[in-house]
Amino acid sequence: MSDKLARDPGSTETSRGATVRPRPLAMDDQITDAGQARPYLSRTEYQRLRRNVVLATAAVSIVPLIIMTVINHDQYEQALHAETVQSVTRLGTNSKRAVEFFLAERRSALNYIVRDRDFEELCDTAVLKRIIRNLNESFTVGSFVDLGLIDAEGNQLCYEGPFDLKGRNYSEQEWFHRVSRRGAFVSDVFLGYRNLPHLAIATRHAWSERGTYILRATIDAEVLGEQMLTSGLTGADDVFLVNPQGVLQTASRRFGKVLGKMALPVPFAAHEVQVGVERNEQGQSLYLGHAQISDSPFILVFTRSRTSADEGWWPLSARLFAFLAMSVVLILVVIWWGSRQFVENLRAANLRRAALMHKVEYSNKLASIGRLAAGVAHEINNPLAIINEKAGLLHDIVAADSSFPKRDKLLKLVDSVLGSVARCKTITHRLLGFAKHMDVQHDAIDLEVLLKEVVGFLGKEAEYRNIQISIASQPNIPTIESDRGQLQQVFLNLLNNAVAAVKDSGQINIAIGRSKTGMVSVAVTDNGIGIPQENLQRIFEPFFTTKEGSGTGLGLSITYGIVQKLGGDIVVESEVGVGTRFTVML
Repeated sequence: MSDKLARDPGSTETSRGATVRPRPLAMDDQITDAGQARPYLSRTEYQRLRRNVVLATAAVSIVPLIIMTVINHDQYEQALHAETVQSVTRLGTNSKRAVEFFLAERRSALNYIVRDRDFEELCDTAVLKRIIRNLNESFTVGSFVDLGLIDAEGNQLCYEGPFDLKGRNYSEQEWFHRVSRRGAFVSDVFLGYRNLPHLAIATRHAWSERGTYILRATIDAEVLGEQMLTSGLTGADDVFLVNPQGVLQTASRRFGKVLGKMALPVPFAAHEVQVGVERNEQGQSLYLGHAQISDSPFILVFTRSRTSADEGWWPLSARLFAFLAMSVVLILVVIWWGSRQFVENLRAANLRRAALMHKVEYSNKLASIGRLAAGVAHEINNPLAIINEKAGLLHDIVAADSSFPKRDKLLKLVDSVLGSVARCKTITHRLLGFAKHMDVQHDAIDLEVLLKEVVGFLGKEAEYRNIQISIASQPNIPTIESDRGQLQQVFLNLLNNAVAAVKDSGQINIAIGRSKTGMVSVAVTDNGIGIPQENLQRIFEPFFTTKEGSGTGLGLSITYGIVQKLGGDIVVESEVGVGTRFTVML
């Protein structure tokens, strides 16, 4: 035997440094057929029950949460869209009014000049020069670049400005024909003779008998672009002017410089700001606001990136979905854990009930066997008593007559009969002692004597298989107060397992001693095949057995229950290929 299994029988530590006791049943515990007592569901059915519990609980918990999150997110999107449309409309309207006011002021100033002076006075270069200076000083933004008077044939008769344009003919230019027809006109931005982006504001007036003349002023396109209000704009906003052909009239942050082509569909002319959603060349979504500038060819365009519009709300949306994700994970973890506990507790309760029912059946069988054994023992004792009496009488008669034929041989035969009767008496006495007590009854018990009685039941099998069973006891072991019949059942179960575990010519040692806690201990040690570590934690569980086709899986479970009921404890240590030791402490 290994030293690991030959230590003090009172030790409560296994060879692997851990005390092995029954543990709660797990989902993967094996369920074996144990007579008529079976768990209500199979292992697969318990797994299916657990899966259904998880799915049903998760559906009830998570689906409403997801629906509410989607509804809230949709509401946030709608609120964000409404707020963005309102913001774009407000900013676009303010810019539209600012540009309209700018152009209206300039037109009004030109009309006042014409009504205040006649043509001859206006055509004086000094007068034009003074008028331009006064206009630019009067307006907050000095926007007039030059002034000129043009006759009905398109010839520029008088001019004051930084360019040499006197004598130029504009009869071929579009703005000239329009102002000739309409009487007043604001051109879109063009290069003209000066080759710089500018726009013209022109008014037509009567010129006595000579017909009409046109007073024309030009404004730098850069000044026009400055009229767009920038207050309230974000870094991703863009506001600019285009003409009906989509040509930029002012510089844009996103779509290029003046007179470039806008890379968006040309919006329709609308008196009030209209807001929609468009996509640029990169496929990005934009809020697009647009409105017609009154009495001009300009269309105001306001754009805002949808990503930018979401910046103020996206953290809230992100937190919403993060909360959803964390909630789903937490719910699943709780459901998984709770369903596992629920199904395992249900399964454990079913197994305990099945074990209890089988234990009751097992106890009833033991009681029946005990009653049968007692009846058989009494029935055998009666003829044995007659045999013993008659054989004794025959022994006395033969012994008294010294002349009896073959006296010595006959006495030997009679003695053999008396010896066999005594042996049968011993066996029936043991059988009665084992079957007599079914309820817990405390008696003073000498463990060594009780163990010798139990070993007597296995003597023939041990002798047949040449198994050596030894009993060793430390000195001064006290008697204990316990139930004789149930202790016999405990040690008979342990010895039966030991005999089944060892091979022929094996060895079983029974050691009686004192544990460190002062309890009396009985260690049953064998040099059999040992118990694998994965099974060592489960040997006390109901219905667990490694004896294919022959074991019920209840022997050690019942043994453990009896020991606990008697106020003791039982531990086991084992090593594969070395052996096993069960230690019962009483």
